[in-house]
Amino acid sequence: MSPTMIAPVVVEENNRYQKGVKHLCDNGLTKVPTKYIWPEPDRPIFTKSDKLTKPKQNLKLPIIDFAELLGPNRSHVLRTIAEACETYGFFQVVNHGMEGDVSRNMIEVCKKFFELPYEERSKYMTSDMSAPVRYGTSFNQNKDNVFCWRDFLKLYAHPLPDYLPYWPSSPSDFRSLATTYATETREMFEMMVKAIMESLEIDGDDNEAAKELKEGSQMVVVNCYPPCPEPELTLGMPPHSDYGFLTLLLQDDVEGLQILYRDEWVTIDPIPGSFVINVGDHLEIFSNGRYKSVLHRVLVNSTKPRISVASLHSFPLTSVVKPSPKLIDEHNQPQYMDTDFATFLQYISTREPKWKNFLESRKIHHL
Repeated sequence: MSPTMIAPVVVEENNRYQKGVKHLCDNGLTKVPTKYIWPEPDRPIFTKSDKLTKPKQNLKLPIIDFAELLGPNRSHVLRTIAEACETYGFFQVVNHGMEGDVSRNMIEVCKKFFELPYEERSKYMTSDMSAPVRYGTSFNQNKDNVFCWRDFLKLYAHPLPDYLPYWPSSPSDFRSLATTYATETREMFEMMVKAIMESLEIDGDDNEAAKELKEGSQMVVVNCYPPCPEPELTLGMPPHSDYGFLTLLLQDDVEGLQILYRDEWVTIDPIPGSFVINVGDHLEIFSNGRYKSVLHRVLVNSTKPRISVASLHSFPLTSVVKPSPKLIDEHNQPQYMDTDFATFLQYISTREPKWKNFLESRKIHHL
């Protein structure tokens, strides 16, 4: 086949992948397309019997009981939060006060969104990273050399009245259910910020950072991971850290999230109705490296679709993020340069985002 004949075929193939993995699966797949096959060192580790090789047991993250956090055992819970943020960069929250119907309804309505015809979902497809609503695929479909087995819907959510008119109007109850969910996760985030500040021994009431975070950004990211015919060859999401301060993750009952712990990938047990909360790059910077933004990735499986809903929270997009002055003294020099959202966008617009490269680029290397 001549080069002039090959080029249109390649373009057509790429266009097919740009429509998302759900679209591919809906049209029938028995093998993973080459575009989704990861280099061998980056693949999940599977045995020859095609069963996922797991550690001896899945990792059980520290559990924070929100009721305890608001009660007389607060100081003990704060110590547990500090230890979790230093050791794992992750913890799970139970008894968080969000009604079970709110979280269940959010998962269900998101499933319905991804079951809509492609023509309806594609209305929100754009490469504009600042768009109030963005439907897309992979991790960064404009930069990824190898695609991930994931489609997503990203919704800016604060201030909610500014963005709500742009949110999907189908399914018919999507906006109302997602509004309740976004509002309640924001309230949970604000309570967690207060606890995080206390755990760092920073006064939460007289604290400019806490005030900024109260007015800060919120993005709700819905992730859809369809069943994959050859899950040992691909990933739902590549190893990455979260840009932001804190991420609150709601999962269905299908496991898939892994974190890098002691140089090994370990799977997190989903606890029904709980939230997984993780430290973002901004909190690692703000804590001057005390709290760790940890690498995590997502595996897929051959039998069950998986839905997760992440609520990403941070400072306002115009804010400068830097180590807290209250954690800096003559014995503790700043470990990170000041940064802002514009710097981040410029960084990811020029390369494939992966691992903790952006955070590493902000580190100060003292002689």
